[in-house]
Amino acid sequence: MLKYNLAQIDLISKKILPNLSKSDFLFLIGELGSGKTTFARNLINHLQKRNKVGRTEVPSPTFNLLYEYELKSSKIMHYDLYRIKTVEEVEQLGILEGTPNVLSIIEWPEKLKKKIKNRLEITFYHGLKPEIRKIKFKGFGK
Repeated sequence: MLKYNLAQIDLISKKILPNLSKSDFLFLIGELGSGKTTFARNLINHLQKRNKVGRTEVPSPTFNLLYEYELKSSKIMHYDLYRIKTVEEVEQLGILEGTPNVLSIIEWPEKLKKKIKNRLEITFYHGLKPEIRKIKFKGFGK
């Protein structure tokens, strides 16, 4: 488990870039305000820069449930399942379809009934001091 402050989350998101493939699933787990969306925002902006695509605003998808970001040869799907109430709502999003060349970043993946076998779970924790957080990485599958 790593300790960090929100200013360091940019560096952490940049460090995992070399280990991501175009079809990975990232599960971002943690309480409200623990850093999930900030991490996703930084990661998406780094991927845009690496792919020489214009950097865009990356808002929290809480109200829209999903934002899509086009890269040159792939796509990023950023989901926020916080407001999801039923399994049917999750199925309508098509998250589990495993589309090639789509990096799926999922906040609140606890709402998924079925877990994806090949995934990276990143858990965010509040620290004892408000400016300090903790982060834990756990990979499953490939």
